[in-house]
Amino acid sequence: MAFDENGKVWMDGEFVALKDAKISVLSHVIHYGSAVFEGIRCYETENGPAVFRLQDHVHRLFDSAKIYKMDIPFTEEEICDAIIETIKVNNLKSCYIRPITYRGFGELGVNPLNCPVETTIAVWEWGAYIGEEEMEQGANIGISTWRKPAPGTLPVLAKAAANYMNSQLANLEAGEHGYDEAIQLDYHGHVAEGSGENIFIVEKGKIVTPDLGSSILQGITRDSIMTIAKDLGYEVSQETISRERLYLADEVFFTGSAAEVTPIRAIDNRQIGIGSRGPVTKELQEKYFDAVNGRSEDIHNWLTYVE
Repeated sequence: MAFDENGKVWMDGEFVALKDAKISVLSHVIHYGSAVFEGIRCYETENGPAVFRLQDHVHRLFDSAKIYKMDIPFTEEEICDAIIETIKVNNLKSCYIRPITYRGFGELGVNPLNCPVETTIAVWEWGAYIGEEEMEQGANIGISTWRKPAPGTLPVLAKAAANYMNSQLANLEAGEHGYDEAIQLDYHGHVAEGSGENIFIVEKGKIVTPDLGSSILQGITRDSIMTIAKDLGYEVSQETISRERLYLADEVFFTGSAAEVTPIRAIDNRQIGIGSRGPVTKELQEKYFDAVNGRSEDIHNWLTYVE
């Protein structure tokens, strides 16, 4: 990823240079992790830069904030417009977009209500999240000993910064064992998701993903892939998935705004399927990239053009 220190960041309605975009060290978010955020991608198309599922991402940002009683002092439309303007100001054709809403400086203490709710939007160039080679050959994954939070602990439907402390532990563990990424199980020991991705398996032509009761984020790329798969005539289901089904699946792949559609070639040193990107994953990957890059008809109105 490439950051331009002189690039512009949107902070509560004003553009400032990235190097000058600062918050107080006593901001509530630093001490208590009180932030919700989104990861969005803008793609270069023949008709100019286009943001993929912009309104859906911003709506989820507001949903996450609602769970934590954070009243964003802007409308969803204003945040969408601010994202478009941030891309324009930085003259980017394709980029990763990070809107984040957080509790700023007010007072310290667990109760956050006397701290202001602030929002920042940053954009930068970012290629394949796990790796370019892995997009075709598949990633090498390990199942983490760190499980996802149980119901009644941290709300996983909120894309909250605090949740990613759990993800960091899983990702760090994966790296220490030589894996590209981790898969986490839920509190029952069923398959949940990656440290920052949703997961799918393919069994005899049927596509399966963990249901929302498996401590997963309700991914927007996940929803896109389910929609594309159904458009192609595949049977798609949301189920409880046992760990061993991963090993026996014909194909396994990750999805996410950062990860896009990343095939998995091995899990816990067990080869998955043919040991590289399988045919179903390849078809879904190609259709997904056709959609985000504007090469196919936008039948679901997923693209918001910058110009």
